[in-house]
Amino acid sequence: MKISELTKKRIEELIREDKRMDGRKPLEFRDVSLEFGISKKAEGSARIKLGDTEVVVGVKLNVGEPYTDSPDSGSMMVTVEMWPLASEKFDMGPPDIRAIELARLVDRGIRESEFIDFKKLCVKKGEVVWTVFIDIFPLNDDGNLIDASAIAAAAALKTAVFPVIKGDKVQFGELTTKKLPLKNIPIALTFYKVDNKILLDPTPEEEEASKARVTVTMTFDKEVFIHAMQKAGDEPLDEQEISKILDIAVKEGKKLFDKVVKQIK
Repeated sequence: MKISELTKKRIEELIREDKRMDGRKPLEFRDVSLEFGISKKAEGSARIKLGDTEVVVGVKLNVGEPYTDSPDSGSMMVTVEMWPLASEKFDMGPPDIRAIELARLVDRGIRESEFIDFKKLCVKKGEVVWTVFIDIFPLNDDGNLIDASAIAAAAALKTAVFPVIKGDKVQFGELTTKKLPLKNIPIALTFYKVDNKILLDPTPEEEEASKARVTVTMTFDKEVFIHAMQKAGDEPLDEQEISKILDIAVKEGKKLFDKVVKQIK
């Protein structure tokens, strides 16, 4: 969306005072709620509501040949469908750069955190492995699709179970009780620089007013591990700003992690 210069200036004026147009503080997240079993056809599914942002994620499992460079490991594919019903910014047709970038951010966070143990997805080395398909569908974009999609993907994976396999054929519609081999849940936090301030969980207007964006993916166990970072936007971030973002990521990421884990089955 394109915002007016007047709206942009108002957002910048407020953020200098540590305020936002919807009354939140710069680092304050909106309410997060999760639902499960959204799809009767998927092996796992979840819906997230982050304020008025809403995303549905489905997980499908199938078998096939492994990649030649990893004959004893399963694989994963993440796709995003951005429909016009979610936002006037999106058009029908092939995935645009926003959908491709969102899919890659979610994919990278899952891979780099080693959330899925791909070695345990091997059925027969060099011949048959499981592939995990993660399909992301934004239903309403009211800002922060990145974090919402990453959380919903992790939630859908946590609830997914393997379908029945006979020989080398998957019996779709017949489910086992065996869950995916998963480790610590990754949490993505995306930071936006507006004026010279950092904020979390932006509205669409704040996203449009931002000069730079950094997504940090972490896991929380006995220690905090940062697994992936990706920057976007024209304006550079200096060492001090990056250090500040990482400090905030650890503190605010743990808060978000605790809220999410309480809701995941």
